[in-house]
Amino acid sequence: MIPATMKAAVLTAPRHFELQQVAVPVCGDDDVLIRVSHCSVCGTDVHIFNGHYSADKLPLIPGHEFAGEIVATGARVSGFNLGQRVIADINIGCGHCFYCRHNEILNCKQVKQIGIHMDGAFAEYVAVPARLVIPLNDNLSFSEACLTEPFSCVVRAHKKIGLSLAESVVIIGAGAIGNMHIQMARLLGAAPIIALELNPQRAELALRCGADVVISEPEGALERIKDLTEGRGADVVIESVGHPALYQQALTFMRPGGRLLAFGLTEASTEIPLKPYDIILKEQMIQGSVAGMGEDMYQALQLLSHQRFDTTPFCAGIHPLDEVQQVFDQLISAPRHLKMQLQIASD
Repeated sequence: MIPATMKAAVLTAPRHFELQQVAVPVCGDDDVLIRVSHCSVCGTDVHIFNGHYSADKLPLIPGHEFAGEIVATGARVSGFNLGQRVIADINIGCGHCFYCRHNEILNCKQVKQIGIHMDGAFAEYVAVPARLVIPLNDNLSFSEACLTEPFSCVVRAHKKIGLSLAESVVIIGAGAIGNMHIQMARLLGAAPIIALELNPQRAELALRCGADVVISEPEGALERIKDLTEGRGADVVIESVGHPALYQQALTFMRPGGRLLAFGLTEASTEIPLKPYDIILKEQMIQGSVAGMGEDMYQALQLLSHQRFDTTPFCAGIHPLDEVQQVFDQLISAPRHLKMQLQIASD
């Protein structure tokens, strides 16, 4: 029996969550209603919490990295069963424009993302278009499965930048997403994998996740990178922090002919100096990437299902939904874990 109301964490104003009883989402004819088990907290959620992103959508129920089980299906939905364990692609485009056809859904003029532009999964139930629902294998826990979305972002980014066997890579920042980039680079056979991280705990995790070298001193970083790359600089540099000064550094770290993956999200107004002369003469490339969608989700789930990623560094900090405010306050003031999750229902 599906109740009429549910508990939800509603962001009513920047930096202020309220636990409320709200109506359970309507399950439309083409939708699936999912009872949420776990939902990870993303860097985008922190931007929303701080009022830097989607501020015009408040009040909002955030949460887009989720896993759970189906409790209802719409009249036109087939192929799913009640009780089935699932995750979902959160990117809802029009489905027929140029960008949707090319799996560039975020460029669709009608795009909406669950938990970002519309209510999401910091709640007991979430409704999702059935075409975006993805069944889970039994060998993944809900806690592991809700990491599919962030890993899909990394999968897409590496397909975009084309990191290949034996290429050198510098990854700036070894937070949650930086360490996912490190694992992906290791999986693709990059060498050497060089991480830049000042925090000693995260530097240690970067080595555990597959970095060959961690540089913890900003001074001399360029010289150290050149020492590790036969004087050239890195084939690929990934900025995963979103700081303008680090983007400027990143441009200096790549070799002539190298590529920069712009992944770390900055403020919308951020600008950095750029010398087209150098980019042109050195035949360098800058590639942006932000979110996984479509086939990226299926590929990330396949890799997770076959233990190609170590999920343990991202599943350590699990808290009940009632502690959502404390979780976000801690993420900002003194993060103890690479990634934190909300457990909304038990497995």
